[in-house]
Amino acid sequence: MSEEDYELDYFKSEGLVRKTCTSCGASFWTRDPERQVCGDAPCEPYNFIGNPVFRPHTLDEMREAYLSFFERHGHTRIDRYPVAARWRDDIYLTIASIADFQPYVTSGVVPPPANPLTISQPCIRLNDLDSVGRSGRHLTLFEMMAHHAFNSPKEEIYWKDHTVELCDEFVHSIGGDLNAITYKEHPWIGGGNAGPSVEVMIGGLEIATLVFMSLGRQKTDHPPVELEGNQYYPMSTRVVDTGYGLERMVWASTGSPTIYDAVFPDMVSTIMHSAGLDHHLDNPESTKMLALNAKFAGLMDISGANLFQLRKKVAATIDVPIEKLQKMIVPIEQVYTIADHTRCLAYMLGDLIVPSNVREGYLARLVLRRTLRVMNDLKMDIDLGDLIEMQINKIGNSQFEQNLDVIHEIVDREVEKYAATIERGTRIIQKVATTYKKKSEKVPLQEVVTLYDSHGLPPELIKEVASKEGAVVDLPDNFYSLIADMHSESQKEQVDDPLESYRERVSGLPDTHPLYYELPTEVEFEGMVLDFFDGYVILDQTLFYPEGGGQPADTGTLVTAESMVRVEDTIKMGGVILHKISGGSLKRGERVKGMVDEDRRWSLMRHHTATHILLHASKEVLGAHIHQSGAQKGSESSRIDIRHFKHITPEELRRIEVKANQIVMKNRPISIKIEERTKAEQKYGFGLYQGGVPPGKEIRIVKVDGDIEACAGTHCKSTGEVGAIKILRVEHIQDGIERIEFSAGRAAITAMQHVEQLLDESAQTLRIQPENLPSSVQRFFTEWKERGKEVERLRARLVDLELQNVRYESVRGVNLVIKEIDVDPSQLASLARKLSKNDGVALLASSTDTLHLVLSSGSRSVDAGKILGQIALLIDGKGGGNATMAHGISEDRSQLEPALQAGKKLILASLGA
Repeated sequence: MSEEDYELDYFKSEGLVRKTCTSCGASFWTRDPERQVCGDAPCEPYNFIGNPVFRPHTLDEMREAYLSFFERHGHTRIDRYPVAARWRDDIYLTIASIADFQPYVTSGVVPPPANPLTISQPCIRLNDLDSVGRSGRHLTLFEMMAHHAFNSPKEEIYWKDHTVELCDEFVHSIGGDLNAITYKEHPWIGGGNAGPSVEVMIGGLEIATLVFMSLGRQKTDHPPVELEGNQYYPMSTRVVDTGYGLERMVWASTGSPTIYDAVFPDMVSTIMHSAGLDHHLDNPESTKMLALNAKFAGLMDISGANLFQLRKKVAATIDVPIEKLQKMIVPIEQVYTIADHTRCLAYMLGDLIVPSNVREGYLARLVLRRTLRVMNDLKMDIDLGDLIEMQINKIGNSQFEQNLDVIHEIVDREVEKYAATIERGTRIIQKVATTYKKKSEKVPLQEVVTLYDSHGLPPELIKEVASKEGAVVDLPDNFYSLIADMHSESQKEQVDDPLESYRERVSGLPDTHPLYYELPTEVEFEGMVLDFFDGYVILDQTLFYPEGGGQPADTGTLVTAESMVRVEDTIKMGGVILHKISGGSLKRGERVKGMVDEDRRWSLMRHHTATHILLHASKEVLGAHIHQSGAQKGSESSRIDIRHFKHITPEELRRIEVKANQIVMKNRPISIKIEERTKAEQKYGFGLYQGGVPPGKEIRIVKVDGDIEACAGTHCKSTGEVGAIKILRVEHIQDGIERIEFSAGRAAITAMQHVEQLLDESAQTLRIQPENLPSSVQRFFTEWKERGKEVERLRARLVDLELQNVRYESVRGVNLVIKEIDVDPSQLASLARKLSKNDGVALLASSTDTLHLVLSSGSRSVDAGKILGQIALLIDGKGGGNATMAHGISEDRSQLEPALQAGKKLILASLGA
């Protein structure tokens, strides 16, 4: 950014001067001509601790003061967005207030919900996760108070000068001294946009950032600006993007030692009591040490740095022995961490994020398990769910309070899973540690990341267990931040497009008129061929639905006066629809009659509509947290994947099926209409985006009973047209994701008839009535188990008989048994082990469909694994084991005698006989 970007008339009229920081070299604006530093940490230490720079405010008071101020200055107050950014396909969590309006509002495609507007948006950023609790200022969740103005070529709301003027007026209104403020110049980049910005400093603390978003990644006719290796272009819209830190401003208004004491005083006290640290609250020395630690540690960034070295600097600065500082500070930092994390979880779970191994669910589990780990370290006697409920009560959100039962159940199950993970994880870590110890290498960071990602094992446990095995783990202090960065944004797979070579040709054609939306139940139409190439036909209009949103493409035929061709696939490229044909060719300008395969079209429509019905039924039965994770429609069966924190029980599945069919029987009309994106989001919420985020200014809203979604598929006109819905099965496909497979309409009848046929055939085999199948199967199963037990008893007796009749051959003092045994292969190992005890050696063979060999050695001279491996090679089989027990197998039963003979020679050679 150039100097001109920051030379505001307001700065000049107010007497601010532009200076260069003698510490960091950054440019800044100030009313104090004597000031030498920019006012940002670490150039200037916190000087508001114990010396507040604003009048005292609570969180609620500061938020209301801000929103009311901007309402009085012509801004419309709007409600917050969820912390799960489901209107975005590039990020999982809401990281800033401007994220609410990217990319469509900021690019000018969609009008904003109000202009100008003000909002207090809860945001979650996990890139500084390891600093939380330690720095005195970092939070995982914070509220970004903001005012936004969206300027277009047709309407100028306000720009830089008025933005800074409003900032000064607000700071003054809450008691701030304008002479203490500095405005630090800093280019801003985020979410595909960029622009000049100024960071607002007071008391050594950054309290706000004023961004003037004027650049975007979309190429325009204007010359580009290069920022961080990327090209940015001037936008037609210019956005005032501000962010004021609610919690930071409350902290600066109280002057407390840390931001956590200002934001969570009651929660900190509760956690201190549970952890047995109450004495720190009333200890003057502790309070002083905390304040000094926060004052100086707050200037340091631990990301990528050595925490111990930073602590040494703090200890030296405040003249306290490092051991004493560590002993007192670490438990209190853990208390602060829990206070912060539980509020973050209150928003995550309150906004119905289900912890899992993917997307935002992964990040929720990351925070939750880190909280559990810290609570375990402090040996706290309070339930995590209760702490989260306390945070929800403090937040005062009615939706969160309505979901408390589900939130408690989610937390309880996550606690159970975490305990199970820790229990089984120790053995995994021991194995990895042993491997690297043998190689005299440290356990690398990537191995630790894999153990965390794949097995959920916390790095602290990995380091602890590995050290007991004698292995070294070089664990960075910012481990959790690295993990969060890896999983915070959507990683889009690069898929080869087989039609890429046609894209330029297709771009020159007009959009295809989609008749399938206007006439979803029609199957015949007429059109004209606009282009034909390499087996692809493009018409001016079509009834053929192109694949999308999990719904397969229509198939059918195209007929002209001279030929008839088969439509095998239908594909959309931009606004143009391509028909892939076989069996002939077409000419440009020809009139064609198209005929869609009617049964397939109706079956797909029924299954797509049934997907909406089942999603709504699942929410009714399982809870409001249910969200679609994926779906695939078919003509015979379909599936829907839903986010749920436990396995769906058979009883719940029956209730979902009953509820779905009740919706069908109501025969409610299905409403489909195009609505402007922003208005639809305000009206229906972000539950609209179940199957992904469609692009554009307008979105197609489909209402199926209580389910309302943005959806581009074809649907029935009423729920009654769906016909019966039959759930075929439920499958747990991954942690936090349940898959329901079902059939609808005629396919559901076929599925039910198939089940009846299976029942009838099973009943006929048993020569009973179908209704007697359960009791008969139970009886047969019980009898089968008893017979199995009797078989095992008989096998054991056979083994005892063989032991009584065995004859040993003594070779150099070793009792040797080499023979074929007529017992079940599963008994061979047990028998061989008994025969080889007291320094004996037993090579046994059993032949059923295949040849089985077992060699058990109680002699140090005979290596069972080595010898059986050699035998296996001689008989073209497979085998191996350790020195005392080895197994082998061969498909050639005729090799039994050669195997025993070869084995005897090898054993005798080992014994020196």
